[in-house]
Amino acid sequence: MNVNNVEAVRATLHDALTRDERIVILGEDVGARGNVFLITKDFLQEFGPQRIVDTPLSESAIIGVAVGMAMDGLRPIAEIQFADFIFPAFNQIVGEAAKTRYRSNGDYTCPLVIRTPYGGGVRGALSHSISIEALFYHVPGLKIVAPAFPADVRGLLNAAIADPDPILFLEHKKTYRLARTDIADEAYTIPIGQADIKRSGTDLTVVSYGYFVHLALEAAAKLSSEDISVEVIDLRSIRPMDKTTILQSLSKTHRLLIIHEDHAFGGIGAEIAAMVASEALFELDAPIRRLCGPDVPAMGYAHALEDAYMISSEQMATAMREMVQF
Repeated sequence: MNVNNVEAVRATLHDALTRDERIVILGEDVGARGNVFLITKDFLQEFGPQRIVDTPLSESAIIGVAVGMAMDGLRPIAEIQFADFIFPAFNQIVGEAAKTRYRSNGDYTCPLVIRTPYGGGVRGALSHSISIEALFYHVPGLKIVAPAFPADVRGLLNAAIADPDPILFLEHKKTYRLARTDIADEAYTIPIGQADIKRSGTDLTVVSYGYFVHLALEAAAKLSSEDISVEVIDLRSIRPMDKTTILQSLSKTHRLLIIHEDHAFGGIGAEIAAMVASEALFELDAPIRRLCGPDVPAMGYAHALEDAYMISSEQMATAMREMVQF
């Protein structure tokens, strides 16, 4: 089938609900309205209010109830309407879901998927543009997935639904209708923790995830006319992180540029840089570089402010060019 990201999410959720009666979707406006992006449109009529649950405007209740469902044998898929709203549920995610297996000595698991749209580029401003991945990256017991393309969305969401432990499934809003691709109809899975090389190259390794993978590929394509060969790695899974793919790429290119929308300070890129410095320092022919969002509290509403925050493909191309010339 030919789908974009939002359609890939919808089709995957529909298939999962059809094949497994343990699956319950809960969240704000997922029922009668069918989600603000219409992902669950008509699900309430098809699967009923016991499986498509409109919740109060209480993120702590959404995740708290979902944790209980998961520990009681169901397979809840909880939606946080926008990632910016997830903070009231921080304790339920970090203090409860992520610790369930450990605190029960393996007697209980928490097979919970938490879906939420994140990121900027859609004029969402202060309360609808945040990147939350680094805030949860520090938490053992919690996996974080952030696919960029429809085929990865479908395969990784299926894998997340089948996983016995909690998954934070991040869907960048800018990618929802960015591109359409043909993907398989069947319910295939992609292993969580496995990166994908979206473009092969020999001069520079670029590591990214989410929307910025699309821009990195645009920049890499531009530089090919300058005989600069850029390898673009899509992490897909942020935690666990695929160290092997990154290190193997560096053994070929010897240069590393990490790009992500979230702030640089304390971000995912810092952990990747530390890992490479520890395990592949002498493979490097240039310093590791991070190209990330600015260290400001929030993304502005004004077009100029949002554009200044979001890194463009032109800025990426400039950074790639400078890395190769170092």
